[in-house]
Order: sequence, then C-alpha cells, then structure tokens
Amino acid sequence: MKKTENPNTPIFGTSEEARVAPKFEMADHSMPGEVAYQIVHDEAMLDGNSRLNLATFVTTWMDDYARRVMTENMDKNMIDKTEYPQTAEIERRCVNILAKLWNSPEDPYCTGTSTVGSSEACMLGGIAALKRWQKRRKAKGLPTDKPNFIISSCMQVVWEKFAVYWDVEMRMVPVTYDKITLDPDDVVRMCDENTICVVPIQGVTITGLNDDVKAINDALDKLNAEKGWEICIHVDAATGGFIHPFIDPETEWDFRLKWVLSISTSGHKFGLVYPGVGWVVWKDKQYLPQDMNFAVNYLGADIPSISINFSRPGNQVLAQYYQFLRLGKEGYRQVQQNCLDVCTYLRKQLDEIGIFEFLSDENPNPLFVWKLKEDPNRKWTLYDLSDALHVEGWQVPAYTMPKAMEDVVIMRIVVRQGTGIDLADLLMQDMRRNIEILDKLQEPTNSAIQWRNKIPQKPRGFNHAR
Repeated sequence: MKKTENPNTPIFGTSEEARVAPKFEMADHSMPGEVAYQIVHDEAMLDGNSRLNLATFVTTWMDDYARRVMTENMDKNMIDKTEYPQTAEIERRCVNILAKLWNSPEDPYCTGTSTVGSSEACMLGGIAALKRWQKRRKAKGLPTDKPNFIISSCMQVVWEKFAVYWDVEMRMVPVTYDKITLDPDDVVRMCDENTICVVPIQGVTITGLNDDVKAINDALDKLNAEKGWEICIHVDAATGGFIHPFIDPETEWDFRLKWVLSISTSGHKFGLVYPGVGWVVWKDKQYLPQDMNFAVNYLGADIPSISINFSRPGNQVLAQYYQFLRLGKEGYRQVQQNCLDVCTYLRKQLDEIGIFEFLSDENPNPLFVWKLKEDPNRKWTLYDLSDALHVEGWQVPAYTMPKAMEDVVIMRIVVRQGTGIDLADLLMQDMRRNIEILDKLQEPTNSAIQWRNKIPQKPRGFNHAR
C-alpha cells in the first residue's frame, strides 16, 4: 500500500524525491504536483542556457506581455477555426501583413497560412510547385514521373526531406570559394523540362549569406521564354524574410520579381516568437493548387485550411500578431539592426585576434562564419575551441562546409534578440582566454574530455557553466 505523506513535508523530504524518477514505465501511483514539477524542473536544469546558445536561430527571449499572450492561449487548437474564429482571423491578418512586407500584388486578402515552423512552410511551397508542374504536364499529355528542383548545396535539411517524402530529385549546385552562393548560370545549366522550381535562400543556414534572387529570376525569365517552360521560384526566407523588409527594403528578392510565386519564413526565428511558428505566402491564390486548400466553414464564410500538420497550438500565431502590434516596422528595424551591429562588433573582435579569416566580406543577416588561417604549428582545431566554449556554457558550433568544400571547417555565430554588446563582450573574453590555453598545448586534443581536464579556474567571478 502506498505510504501517505504528511502534506507539510518539504518536497525534498517526500518518498518520491527519495528515489529515481521513472524512465521507461509509468509509476503505479500518482505524486503531488509540486514534486513532479520539481523533478522535471531539476532535470531541465541539465540543458544548456538557451540565451548562450549562439548556434540556434530560434527566439530565446520575449517580453512579459508576449509570454502572457502565449500562456493565456496555449489551449487553443489552431486547426479548429470554427471554435476559435478570432484566432483564425488574426492568422489571416498576419498573412496579409507579411505578404505586404514582401510586396504581394494580391488584394485585399493575401493567400498564405501559418505553419509549424518554416520546415512545414517549405514543404507546402514545394508541394504547390510540384502540383502546378504536374497539372501543366498532364494537360499536355506528358509524363510526370521525374520532377526535380534546384537548390544550393548549403540548403537546410528540410529540402532533403521534401525530396525524399515527395519523390522529387534534388539537384544541388555546389558552393565554392569562387561561388559562395547559388550561381544563376549554374542554375540554368541544371534546369530541364522536369524542373518544378528553383529555391534560392535568403539567410543561408551554413554561411549567413543570401542567394541573388533577382539574378536567378532574370536568368529563369530568359530560359523560360526560350524553352516555353514555367520554372518558378520558391524563396526559402526562413531568416531573411524578417530581415530584408526592415534593413534593406529596396533590394528585390520578393514578389516584385516575376517568377517568385511563393515565399516561406520562420516566425520563431527573426520573427521574434518562441518556437514553433512559420509562414508561407503565395503571390496570388491561383498559385495555390485548389486540392491543397481545405475549406472550413464558420459564420457563413469558407476559411481555408492549408497545412500538413493538423492539431497545433494557436498561441504562437497570437504572439506573432502581438509582435506586429507591439513593434511595428520601426521596432522590427531597431531589433534587427541591433543584431547586425552586434555581429559587426564580434567580427571586428575576431579579426583583431589575427588567426581567423571570413568566407565573405558581406554580413547581410545577423550571423556569420569564419575559419582558421593556415598555421602548421597550431596544435588545435575549431572543434577544440567549440568544445572549450561549450564547457563555459556557450554553444558556438564548428562544422564542415558541404560537398566541394567539405575540407573547410568553420565556426558560426547567430545573433538574436537578447544578445547585446555586453554579452558579446563576455563571449569574446572567454574566447580569447581559451585560445591562449589552446595555444599552450603541446599535443593536439582528441576529445572534449581531454580538453576539460586542461581548463583552469576562471580569473573572474562570472560563471557561464550550466
């Protein structure tokens, strides 16, 4: 029989806290809520500090009002537009706001939807391009069994998933030192009658750079005119979709271009919302295949439901609208510019160390990468530096470039809202100190464990450790 606890017993005096929590099977009996909370809370402490995670693009800070909006509405199911019509209306407002930021010609209501992150948004954009291509081919009595799309080798993994899930060949244009972004001439050479779309990226995950959408659009326009094709563009703007409208609104990468028919972005990255929400918008409703649009009727009107996922919380959509109201164009511009300014500061500090070089002089988005300069006497790698910083609590990833540059090891920093100059300065202090320690090593390190054994006590009181 289960022992009855005294309700006044402190949490750490209960029998539940005196044993290991269940890992693989549910316990036979319940436990007090405060004890269950404490166990989960304590295990979560073992995770890294999200604010020190300079690897992630995902928002790690929102103000108190935004958190209240999310908490108060976390029980709403976004897919249930009949039960929550106002949340559906706010979703439509957000689609319109984004579409107009991207210079949509559609009026008064723009075509798009919220998604579970930009991965689902990419999937929907790709599926729409596939279905439009299939419809054109079937109308001409042509086969539809060999579709392909073209993208940079620096693509995000969602496009590999799209290729596998929907049986579409992914043709990757290799990135090189000479062509560090998607080259329009290489794109054209890879196109054929089975190409459903080209996917330039605004804010490449690996490098932080932008593909030249206008140059790709112009090259495709010429190719389409010559061949009688209709190869379109889906812009993967997971990062840049919330940067360019505020920082460089004159640059043409969006619906101002003829062949840009859909754009996806991530609301939980530089849209400044906690995970997970994404958005996809089409230039016009004619570019969204009808069989992808499932109508839900409420209050006498058909409301479109365009999604792969079904049930999901509506609070991220409401939080996105809160940010649109709270910040406006001026607020977003200030936040994004501050992130870029912190990037500039960090690049300058890294450059002054003298042992790094950058893959590009451009810094169009709040992230950048660098590599070590060649030095035959150096006994350590960027992997060692990444491990050392991880011990301090920082998460700064080291990884190799994709095919054709796989011998190049780089590090990357992503600067988000919440990463200010002071925090950046603390990072640089830790980086310089750990570089000095690494330089003193006589033999190369092979593991994080070897490295941790060499870490001395910090000379200052601030503790980044988890």
